[in-house]
Amino acid sequence: RSDLRQAYANAALVLADGAPVVWASRLLQRALPERVAGSDLVPALFEGCMNKNEPLRVFLLGAAPGVGQRAAANIHERWPNVEVVGIYSPPLGFENDPAENTRILRMIADADPQLLLIGLGAPKQELWVERHADQMQARVALCVGATIDFLAGEKSRSPLWMRRMGLEWFHRLATEPSRLAKRYLRDAWIFPQLVWREWRGARA
Repeated sequence: RSDLRQAYANAALVLADGAPVVWASRLLQRALPERVAGSDLVPALFEGCMNKNEPLRVFLLGAAPGVGQRAAANIHERWPNVEVVGIYSPPLGFENDPAENTRILRMIADADPQLLLIGLGAPKQELWVERHADQMQARVALCVGATIDFLAGEKSRSPLWMRRMGLEWFHRLATEPSRLAKRYLRDAWIFPQLVWREWRGARA
């Protein structure tokens, strides 16, 4: 879809949050260095600011009601130099409500975060950032999927050996089949077609 392609084209940084994307990049001889999941990137950023003079100001946007508060408590305990300055769980369908979007943008502006973590799921989070980037008063906005849930302990990540073997998707499917089965089946049908199209185009 063109709107999602545009969102990625305008992003300052695009990372491969999925082993199949890394495998496909190698097949297409445009190898990506490694998979970088949001749930790995965010803790690494938090660790990196632990010796800074000023705390890192973070806003958590997304996840179910109450989850952001639990994530904030865990963040403060593990990374004392990270200050969660705002938390909001938007209602279902908020992205189509101009008044609600204006309210969210005002909340972010009032909190004045350096880092905005957006856990709304793909592609909603990417499209929302693209639509409101010029109004977003945060130095950096990261689309991080279920990372807020992981930080809260609401969901568990797969064992390290599964992550290293590129099987985290299987763990997530096994733990959330009703939510993810349809999406993963769709991706399993569409993604190989995209890879095939790119492979043929590169050899045309």
